[in-house]
Amino acid sequence: MRVFGVGLVLLAGIISVGFSGGVGVENLSASTKEGDSVSGREIYVNICIRCHGINGKGEQGIKLVPPPADLSSSAVQGRLDGTLFRRIHEGKPNTAMGAWKHALSDDEIWDVLAYVRTLGVGSEGQP
Repeated sequence: MRVFGVGLVLLAGIISVGFSGGVGVENLSASTKEGDSVSGREIYVNICIRCHGINGKGEQGIKLVPPPADLSSSAVQGRLDGTLFRRIHEGKPNTAMGAWKHALSDDEIWDVLAYVRTLGVGSEGQP
């Protein structure tokens, strides 16, 4: 009887992994993927610069409430890659930061994230 119970638990685990489709967005906080910062810069200039500005500190002429995140700040740069990926992918509720999962592929989001990491270089408190 015990072997049957163990087998049943094992089968349930295998089935749940099969239906999960791999690592979901909710599990990204610990994982990372290296993106291409050159491609990411191109996407940033075409999409993100409107709100976050050329240096990532937020566009001066735009009045959003709350204001866009300062991407060069230690608060943003100190977050895990998976957390930032999820923020770009899913957006941030109650802000102008919408979900980009429908407009950008996961690889493009990783590229943007790689570029965002370059915005913190040389900023106060950054390497």
